[in-house]
Amino acid sequence: MSYAETALDLLEKGQLEEFKKQYALSLRHDDDDTLFSLAEELYSLGFLNQSRRIYENLLKKYPTEDELRTNLADIAIDEDKNDEALEYLNEVSPESSAYVQALMVAADLYQTQELFEVSEQKLLTAKKLAPDEPVITFALAELYFTMREFRKAIPLYLELITAGTTELSRVNLVERLGVAYANAGRFEQAIGYLKQIHTGDMTPDVKFETAFTYLQLKDRTAAIRLFGELKDSDSHYTSLYPYLGQALEEENRLAEALTTLQEGLGVDQYNEKLWLQAAHVATKLDDEALAEKYLKKGHELDSDDLGAVIQLSNLYVKQERWDENEDLAKPYVKAEDADPQLYWNLAVTAEHKEEYDLARKYYDAAQPFFMDQADFLKPAIYFYREEGASETVVKLLQAYLKVVPDDAEMALMLEGYQD
Repeated sequence: MSYAETALDLLEKGQLEEFKKQYALSLRHDDDDTLFSLAEELYSLGFLNQSRRIYENLLKKYPTEDELRTNLADIAIDEDKNDEALEYLNEVSPESSAYVQALMVAADLYQTQELFEVSEQKLLTAKKLAPDEPVITFALAELYFTMREFRKAIPLYLELITAGTTELSRVNLVERLGVAYANAGRFEQAIGYLKQIHTGDMTPDVKFETAFTYLQLKDRTAAIRLFGELKDSDSHYTSLYPYLGQALEEENRLAEALTTLQEGLGVDQYNEKLWLQAAHVATKLDDEALAEKYLKKGHELDSDDLGAVIQLSNLYVKQERWDENEDLAKPYVKAEDADPQLYWNLAVTAEHKEEYDLARKYYDAAQPFFMDQADFLKPAIYFYREEGASETVVKLLQAYLKVVPDDAEMALMLEGYQD
């Protein structure tokens, strides 16, 4: 048995002091091939200093062996010595048999620095030089996956799977491909691959993506089942709650949807979107007090979120709380991109407060956006008629009768204006 084998055996047994002695003996007495293998083993076990020392010694003896440089660059990257890693890699010429490996290591280095485009170029060059090397194809696919360039990743994963490679570096490529398809919005293709993965073998992320895909395909039963399993196994997976709530709401299981969203708020109380979604479901359950509470909380968390403002304004109008609606909505119609729903709500508010000039201002601002909505047009017609704005009344009546052609009262009113 070589000193290297003895050293590794002692390391496996946890006898570190004895390992150090045998390691030193290996450096002095074992042949170079044995030392190279020892360095590889030590690197895989995380003993970077000991591995680096062997590679450095070997590089002094074999200065043209560029594989030693790429291995030393790997160690330098692991130690956050990026400049040192680049020095080693830059010494590897394109004519070297280790050049492709050097490109791979460089791509890894640039990816850790989030220089994704540089990393991509290194990998594309490597793939051009070694087009049939699955590790390169996999690395490029994973880079695109990380960059969320899923449409570029998909053909690379397909290339690997078609060639018979379904797992690399402990990554399930069928699973990866399914998730990539889902994120690219190609849900039919996604589910074909995701269905091949046994539920018990799914990671939380893959289970979420599978449930989300079922939801997009309107298979709410499967979506609810998987989201529910994910919630039971990891209640702090906060992304699941809005979608599970949505699926239950779409199935008209409103009480369950509200409970789910409340559970989500228990683990993600700073998610204003979740407060708004819960408020929406509470409104459908006719619990306006709870809806108002949730809307105010969402508005408090993000005062710039017009969704909360509009829902709360709608509630105030429904409950005829005119002063509160005016205080809430007025600041938001001063912006250039004001939401027209707020113009409508303020028009109704001003009309009920008998502030007719103000009401007309808001009706004028709102009407271009709601010329196809009978709920807006009918009260607006009566308002403008009281204002004596005949031309506007005729315009609104014509628009209204396109939407509700069988409203005899409005048809008769239009005839009166046209006589």
